[in-house]
Amino acid sequence: MRTHTTRRLLGALSVLATLTLTATACGSDASDTGAGDSGPKDINAALEKGGKVTVWAWEPTLKKAAEDFEKKYPKVDIELVNAGTGDKQYTALQNAIAAGSGAPDVAQVEYYALGQFTIAKSVEDLSPYGAQRYGTSFTSGPWNAVTEDKAIYALPMDSGPMAFFYNKKVFDKHHIKVPTTWDEYVEAARTLHKADPKIFITNDTGDAGATTSFIWQAGGRPYQTDGTNVTINFGDEGTQKYAATWQKLLDEKLVAPVSSWSDAWYKGLADGSIATLSIGAWMPANLTSGVASASGDWRVAPLPQWTKGDKVSAENGGSSLAVPKAAKNKELAYAFTEFATTGAGASARVAQGSFPATRADLESKAFLDTKFPYFGGQQANQIFAESARNVGADWSYLPFQVYANSIFNDTVGKAYVSSTKLTDGLKAWQDASVKYGKDQGFTVNK
Repeated sequence: MRTHTTRRLLGALSVLATLTLTATACGSDASDTGAGDSGPKDINAALEKGGKVTVWAWEPTLKKAAEDFEKKYPKVDIELVNAGTGDKQYTALQNAIAAGSGAPDVAQVEYYALGQFTIAKSVEDLSPYGAQRYGTSFTSGPWNAVTEDKAIYALPMDSGPMAFFYNKKVFDKHHIKVPTTWDEYVEAARTLHKADPKIFITNDTGDAGATTSFIWQAGGRPYQTDGTNVTINFGDEGTQKYAATWQKLLDEKLVAPVSSWSDAWYKGLADGSIATLSIGAWMPANLTSGVASASGDWRVAPLPQWTKGDKVSAENGGSSLAVPKAAKNKELAYAFTEFATTGAGASARVAQGSFPATRADLESKAFLDTKFPYFGGQQANQIFAESARNVGADWSYLPFQVYANSIFNDTVGKAYVSSTKLTDGLKAWQDASVKYGKDQGFTVNK
């Protein structure tokens, strides 16, 4: 179908949007790829025949899933390819789709980035393959991230319900109680920094993913998407609640000006000068491997609340497995995607350190009773699992979230290095995102 909107979309496209939205204009959807004719019978026949499945992913536990899958289906060869992490892989994937060759059969796509592929219909709707039967198998946050109306554009691979990681040794030394609200968190930040100016409650130099997660938990819903109709509003109550609290930390210089994943960050986590992290449940493996010297110092608690007594959480990070429309063998691709994300495949990956998006794994006794030596023997999964159950509903990312995140430091980031207020930075982020969306042909804020 050619509409006025579609022609506009084709008229002013960046590299990213060209690749995604051109596919929309070509009417490439499930109905004309044969996907609608697929089903368990076709998948079983494909498994019997065998073949090769190329998977672009960086998540390490997929190696175990590939080994198990090949053992179960010896005629199928799974080739894992690390085509880059995050944006690098998305760019490579977009380029391969645009070139018409070289695309993988399966691709790891983070939840925040999935929209740019679904809006272009460059990934398969997995409903015709039988994916709809997993609607209650996954926790709500990841499942909502991969579904739109009745379409299922990927299967959740892991999740990142947020929790509060704190250095108990530092807290005990300075008689700090674990904060249960963000107001208490600010007070804890003040007390710690006053007791020892070298100690900061946390680090932050501006992180789009962290910011949107905090806004999510605070009840903000700045993004609404309905096809190519997009609304961006950082003036809502939840966003303002987050900005007001975080502005106090910035104004009083209570957060370390250290970027996450830097050498200085690891050093701060190890020596206690960065005392807490509010981050996804995938963090334990990173602490164990990257901050080994602080083993025993750290503990986990529920995320502080914006309103005392609430139990609201949000997601931070997490990925899905999607099947590009350009995949050569979609039935085999779906079979591996299903295996790696559900049932025994998912459980095997959890045992390797992946944080589950599946309710069965989250609720299993073995998972909940796991003791973490790094956290002094604490059964931290019980906190993570409760967080997963309490993730706020109805969160949406932009269909061009990858681009939006790329300009975060040019807009909101100014609040971290100048007198610019967070609210002004967020408004600048909104304006720049609105302009970009309109330039690409989206209908924004109408």
